[in-house]
Amino acid sequence: MLLLILGVALWWAAHLFKRIAPGPRAAMGNAGRGAVALALVASIVLMVLGYRAAEGTFFYGREPATVGINNLMVLLALYFTSPGPKKGALFYRMRHPMLFGFLLWALAHLLVNGDTESFVLFGGLGLWALVEMVVINRAEPGWVPPPKGSIAKDGMFFFASLILLLVIGYIHGLIGPTPFG
Repeated sequence: MLLLILGVALWWAAHLFKRIAPGPRAAMGNAGRGAVALALVASIVLMVLGYRAAEGTFFYGREPATVGINNLMVLLALYFTSPGPKKGALFYRMRHPMLFGFLLWALAHLLVNGDTESFVLFGGLGLWALVEMVVINRAEPGWVPPPKGSIAKDGMFFFASLILLLVIGYIHGLIGPTPFG
C-alpha cells in the first residue's frame, strides 16, 4: 500500500508544484517540464505497482447496474477530457472540463471498486482533481470562456469518445477485468 500512497502523493506534488512553489518552478525553466514529466511517469509506475500489490479490505464489488453506470460515466469522462467541451456549443463555458472528466473517471471507478486500494487510488486522484480546480481558480480568477463552437463539434467529439471507450475497454479487458460486464 505504501507504493500506492507514494504514487498518488507524487502525482499531487508534480501537478501542484507550479502553483505551490512558483519561484523554484520558474527557476528551473524548460528543464522543469522534463522534471515534472519524469515525476508523473514515476507516479504512474508507483500507482500501478502499488495498486496491483496492495491487499486491502473489500467492502463492495461490481453489480450489473453499477457496471452500466460506470461505463456511461467513463464515456462522459472521455468526452470531457477531449477538446469537445472547449470547441463545442454545449459546455464551452465550463472552466475545467478536463479536470471534471478526470473526476468523473475516478468516481466511476469508485462505483465498481469498493476496496481500500481503490479508495486510495481513485479517491486520491478524484480529490486531486477537485483541489486542482480550486487552486487554479484562486491563482487565475479572471478566466474568460472560449468562443462558442458548433453542436457538430460536440457530436464529433462524443462519437470519438465512444470509439475510444470501446478501444480502452477492450485493452482494459486484456490486462484486467473487462469493464463491459
